[in-house]
Amino acid sequence: MDYGIVVPTYIEMWREVQAAEEAGFTHAWFPDSQLIWSDCYAAMALAAEKTTRIKLGTLVSIPSNRIAPVTASAIATINKLAPGRVVLSLGTGYTGRNTMGLPSYPVADFREYTLQVRGLLNGEDVLFREGERERWIRLIHADHADFINLDDPIPIFLAANGPRAMGVVGEVGDGWVTSGGGPWIADGFPIIEAGAQAAGRDYVKPYTVVLEGACVLRDGETMESERVVQRVGPWAILNLHTMWESSHGRWGGNLPVDDADLAGQYHRYISDYAESKGHPADRLYLDVHEGHYSYLKDGEARFVVPDRVAAAVTGTGPEIIAKLEQLESVGVDHVALSAHSPEGARELIADFGREVIAKRGG
Repeated sequence: MDYGIVVPTYIEMWREVQAAEEAGFTHAWFPDSQLIWSDCYAAMALAAEKTTRIKLGTLVSIPSNRIAPVTASAIATINKLAPGRVVLSLGTGYTGRNTMGLPSYPVADFREYTLQVRGLLNGEDVLFREGERERWIRLIHADHADFINLDDPIPIFLAANGPRAMGVVGEVGDGWVTSGGGPWIADGFPIIEAGAQAAGRDYVKPYTVVLEGACVLRDGETMESERVVQRVGPWAILNLHTMWESSHGRWGGNLPVDDADLAGQYHRYISDYAESKGHPADRLYLDVHEGHYSYLKDGEARFVVPDRVAAAVTGTGPEIIAKLEQLESVGVDHVALSAHSPEGARELIADFGREVIAKRGG
């Protein structure tokens, strides 16, 4: 199994990426969300210059943030700095879209975008559309070594939780990214296989990355200990942000509301929170996603329940190893572990490296 570290993208993230490389992590992942974090490609460039082995990838880059040739050029530039160590992961958008009050990127457009980027990275001419205009484009200076690197292949992983997007993984993806690992993951492979067959591709189980919260418990700690809640809470609260979006937001959500009462409680909390900040009530989505994946807002910790913390890759070293073996048994190749601050990342890298990687290996 491969191990990745995911931290909200900050420009000096290279320091933690260096530490992850030294601790035995195979990948470092850079989220792409333009209203809440640093630019992912700028941070990746610095990390590329400061590391030698660890693979660097977006998790995930959002199509609507950049037109396809910009994404292709950006990732090929990183590939120039870190030859053969680069992964491009694309998704339909969570905070990259929802912080702007917008819905997820349409799946059909997601497929077309992926094909455009892949074609450009393959050195091909691709048909680019802007409104009613259609124009053939290519990365014109691909053969000039000073600019970009297309010689070392750049795999494209696709994030998908729903069946339509999973089908696109099979049609055009090199790997599958999903969140919250469990036995249901095995149910996704037939959907991905059907997508591959529909596209005329030979099916091979995709390299599968699961995004998880994580914390290595110390002596005497429980799922309710203050440090554990602070480390895992920003991951654990994400499902509540999604439930709020589905029931009260503008975009409808791509996951069902499984607890309408809880979503209502959170709506009352965020309404009061916004009022206390003097923020307009017609843009609560901005307040919902304040702290998203980074920290818990004042008063938000009460929504972090022990069961959600326990659902993450949280436990003692032996307990985490058992969880990883269960994930591996259902087809997971890679667990991407979430940390939410530089301090939290340093703790997780050191603890996981010592208690899991050193004892379990890959």
